[in-house]
Amino acid sequence: MRVALFTDTYEPDVNGVARTLGRWTDYLKRQGAEVLVLAPDSASGKPSSKGPSSVERFASLPFFLYPECRLALPNPIHIRRALKEFRPTIIHVATPFNLGLCGIHYARKLRIPLVASYHTHFDQYLPFYNLQWMAKLLWRYMEWFHHDCRSIYVPSRSTYQDLKDKGWDAGRLEIWSRGIDTDAFHPSVNREEWLQKHGIDSSRFVVLYVGRLAPEKNVDTALDAFAEFRQNICQEAVFVIAGDGPSSDALKERCRREGIDARFIGFTAMPDLQQWYAAADLFLFPSATETFGNVVLEAMSCGAPVICADKGGVTDSVQHGVTGLLCDPENPRSFTNAMGLLYSNPELRTALAEQGRIYSQKQSWDAIFDKLASSFERYSIPVQPHIRHKAK
Repeated sequence: MRVALFTDTYEPDVNGVARTLGRWTDYLKRQGAEVLVLAPDSASGKPSSKGPSSVERFASLPFFLYPECRLALPNPIHIRRALKEFRPTIIHVATPFNLGLCGIHYARKLRIPLVASYHTHFDQYLPFYNLQWMAKLLWRYMEWFHHDCRSIYVPSRSTYQDLKDKGWDAGRLEIWSRGIDTDAFHPSVNREEWLQKHGIDSSRFVVLYVGRLAPEKNVDTALDAFAEFRQNICQEAVFVIAGDGPSSDALKERCRREGIDARFIGFTAMPDLQQWYAAADLFLFPSATETFGNVVLEAMSCGAPVICADKGGVTDSVQHGVTGLLCDPENPRSFTNAMGLLYSNPELRTALAEQGRIYSQKQSWDAIFDKLASSFERYSIPVQPHIRHKAK
């Protein structure tokens, strides 16, 4: 099998889509498949860890709704030459932007089977940017974009249902879930030493948020809930916020203005991220726009009890009262009450953490990718021998 992956975000970019696609291509190579990735220059400006022979890069501009995704400026001659040399047996488009459009074009032109993966509910982002008037137009475009795909892979049951409810063909929708590397994300930490290293007394009750700092992530709701929790329930609480994004400055200013004890630690890479998860007393994630929510599974794997919005892909991982708590995303007090419940009930906090850890250990990347690869094989055309014609 020879897979040509067209995507507008890829490693070393740090977001759920880029990391998932990086794992997917690594898996394919371990299985003996050939992979060609066509992607924009990295949003981070960092060089890719992937070899130059497997990734073709293009100049790009940031996409305003999601700067981690880039609007590539593809070179058609470059793409045609790369595909002619690579001879793909299947084309995978992972994002609905410029490179995704190129993938669709060449799949049609060269009559190569086409599949897509759906990662982001961009329509749910629109109201946060006063662009809700674009929703119908966006959905028409998304339906057109995916029209010729043999299969559309979605990350969760909730996303599957959302698309089915919008009239998408359920026969072409398949669930491609997400896994966790339990060797990397685990509960081991010297909590006292780690917190003191970062200027936090180990007696403090640590609430952690990890994710992009943007309006659609509902971080303001997290601040509302935490402020009330600290004022009325636990004055020793501290809120650690790991991540960066367009809302960063406004959120910091709000905390300064209102006296909210939040520590903004910026983008945090491994292995430090694992230490924060494991040191936290609970993980707070109020985003209602997730198609899966990788950070929730990471927190669970590190033994942090999770409190999440009762909407979107996180509900695939969080069973209320068993592996975590689910709250009304539009009601900050519901998150405050959930934090208060776990603060006052250490036994419940421990039970949720244990069940979350057990659940996460069952989410094997290899098992998930085995199923996905079998699906790709069904659609892939046979590999054609490369015939070299003798010069006359």
